[in-house]
This record gives sequence, C-alpha cells and structure tokens, in this order.
Amino acid sequence: MKVLYTAQSTSQEGRDGHTRSSDGVIDLPLSMPKSMGGAGNEGATNPEQLFACGYSACFGGAVAHIAKLQKRPIGKVEVHADVSIGLNEGGALGLAVKLSVRIAELPRAEAEALVADAHKMCPYSVATRGNIPVELVVLD
Repeated sequence: MKVLYTAQSTSQEGRDGHTRSSDGVIDLPLSMPKSMGGAGNEGATNPEQLFACGYSACFGGAVAHIAKLQKRPIGKVEVHADVSIGLNEGGALGLAVKLSVRIAELPRAEAEALVADAHKMCPYSVATRGNIPVELVVLD
C-alpha cells in the first residue's frame, strides 16, 4: 500500500479513560455506556461513537467521489451510522453497522446504485467486509 496519510492517536485507561489525536484536534474523555455496565459519564464519548463518526464521514466522501467520477451532480449527501456492539454466538463482543444514506437530488434507484458502488470502495467498508455485518439503507 502506498500510504497517503496516517492518523495518530493515543488512548489511556481504555474505555474509561481519555483519547487524543496527535494534533490535539480530538481530545476527549471516554466513558463506557451505562447499557454496558459503565458510568456513561456526560460529556464523554466511546469507541463506537468515534467509529460511527469516522465511517459515516468516510462513506459520504466515497459517495461524493463516485458521483464525481460518474460526472453526476448529487447535491447534499447525508450519512447516518448506527454502530452497535454486542455479544456474538460464541460470547465474544462484536460490532454491527447500519448506514442510512440520503441523496436528495437522485431518484431512489440511482441513489441505491451509487451507494452500492461507494460501499465497494469506501476504506471503512473494505476493512469491515466479511468481518462484521454492514447494512445499507437508502432514505427518501
């Protein structure tokens, strides 16, 4: 792989600690959600929220990139990510993702085709393919 960019961060104390990007733009306390037995501290985030933010932003960029390659004006793209964590059949923790995509200026069939193409090339989709379930939903 020819590296184009490397993001760097450091986290301390795991899910009940702190995370910070190397440039300091992200500098956040972490807290395990109450539903997982944690404190769910107000003003703190967790790895699943951070993953949801990264995946939704990256996927939106992939949709825009594919549309640009196809010379197709699409207007505003909105991607909502639900990242769930839970127990798999063997008792290990696993993730599942649902991406809900709205492309207001395209008919539904065209939007669905564009989302499918974006899912083939989005780095997050490539990384998760075959590892976790990812559901794609195109919204009207």
